[in-house]
Amino acid sequence: MPHCTTRDGVEIFYKDWGSGRPVVFIHGWPLNGDAWQDQLKAVADAGFRGIAHDRRGHGRSTPVYDGYDFDTFADDLNDLLTSLDLRDVTLVAHSMGGGELARYIGRHGTERIRSAVLLSAIPPLMLQGPDNPDGVPQSVFDGIKDGILKERSQFWKDTAVGFFSANRPGNKVTEGNKDAFWYMAMAETIEGGVACVDAFAHTDFHEDLKKFDIPLLVVHGDDDQVVPIDATGRRTAALVPGAQLKVYEGGSHGIALVPGDKERFNQDLIEFLKS
Repeated sequence: MPHCTTRDGVEIFYKDWGSGRPVVFIHGWPLNGDAWQDQLKAVADAGFRGIAHDRRGHGRSTPVYDGYDFDTFADDLNDLLTSLDLRDVTLVAHSMGGGELARYIGRHGTERIRSAVLLSAIPPLMLQGPDNPDGVPQSVFDGIKDGILKERSQFWKDTAVGFFSANRPGNKVTEGNKDAFWYMAMAETIEGGVACVDAFAHTDFHEDLKKFDIPLLVVHGDDDQVVPIDATGRRTAALVPGAQLKVYEGGSHGIALVPGDKERFNQDLIEFLKS
């Protein structure tokens, strides 16, 4: 299986489909690169090269016990891009992967980057506070960590419901969507699961967003029950000059996987790549 070895010896697994201008997909928590299968096929079919890696401690990458912070994630991404010598890249990131994308640009710039897409992403800041009243209270993050530590298998089954807005009337979420979420979540290390919660809850990406000098597409559902749009997607689009915001009415946090929304996102993504 293809792997990139990071500067500290971690093996990062990746898929590499198609040829043409590279599109690198960065998955959310607690998933892995398999979450992007539909999009990898879509971009490869459209004449691009789709690449999706598993974050350290997730999926088929090394199940390390430490390194679950955004500086490390960004440097892992840099190791992948440099090892494959990718240039003129479009980065596409979901959820906490959006933090990885933002921190990559904050630490490594945009020399290799052509454009970026943030889908249901966490920047600029998730944690609720005086300057971020629309954010998520600390008690919610504490509850997530407790759920993982007490009985993570059932916790992931329960979490899949809100992740996909399967608790809404008329939703198109399949049992397969929820099963796939559970399967990917169980392939994440338990330490990674807990440590990532602290990372995406508390990391502030405002300074990273100031370094964006590339075209940016922000896609977010207005029924995202995991990453509230008002604290994240709308703010990011307002902070980055020239950013384009697309709001999916009734869209869940799992837009790229739910029937109906994923086809719409694929179309928006291909149009953005060709623009």
